[in-house]
Amino acid sequence: MFSLLRTTLAPRLPASIRFRSQLAPRQVQHVKRHKGRVPIPIGGSTKGTTLAYGEWGIRIKGMGVRFSAKQLTTAEEVIKRKIKVVKGAKVYLRVFPDIPVCIKGNETRMGKGKGTFEFWATRVPTGRVIFEIGGTPIREELAREALRQAADKLPTIMEFITRSTPPRLGNLVLQSEPSTDQLSSPTQTIET
Repeated sequence: MFSLLRTTLAPRLPASIRFRSQLAPRQVQHVKRHKGRVPIPIGGSTKGTTLAYGEWGIRIKGMGVRFSAKQLTTAEEVIKRKIKVVKGAKVYLRVFPDIPVCIKGNETRMGKGKGTFEFWATRVPTGRVIFEIGGTPIREELAREALRQAADKLPTIMEFITRSTPPRLGNLVLQSEPSTDQLSSPTQTIET
């Protein structure tokens, strides 16, 4: 009798608890999802390849990759530690890990369903901005060093960008179109 009462009155805890400092979605409809592929930017959109909030940033120069929440958190901590000397400096994370990754144990026989939830991840294509530094004005040398150290923690090749850096479309860097003044200026002619 008392054991039945104890089990019905006991508070139920969620399977996994999300703390404020962790990068994880608050709610998901399905905890187990398909693996998917890293998107390849072929459609012509340059969205997310230039700075939106800060003055300095890093974006993917190598192949598109899957970042785990732990990798992004570690890189963000490195940047914060390096720029904490500047009052009012902010770090902007432009991607969010919202894909659950499930893994089966080693030497497990085939079948018996999908593995258990392991960590959160995000798929990021080539050319996407990952981190930005902004807020108060920061010296370029300090921003370069902080973002270089953060890029060393991530599993792909990164490039340092500024506000004037042109957007990317995959591996192709798009140059701005010439203005009408540049088109109307006389060009050099070669006389023979």
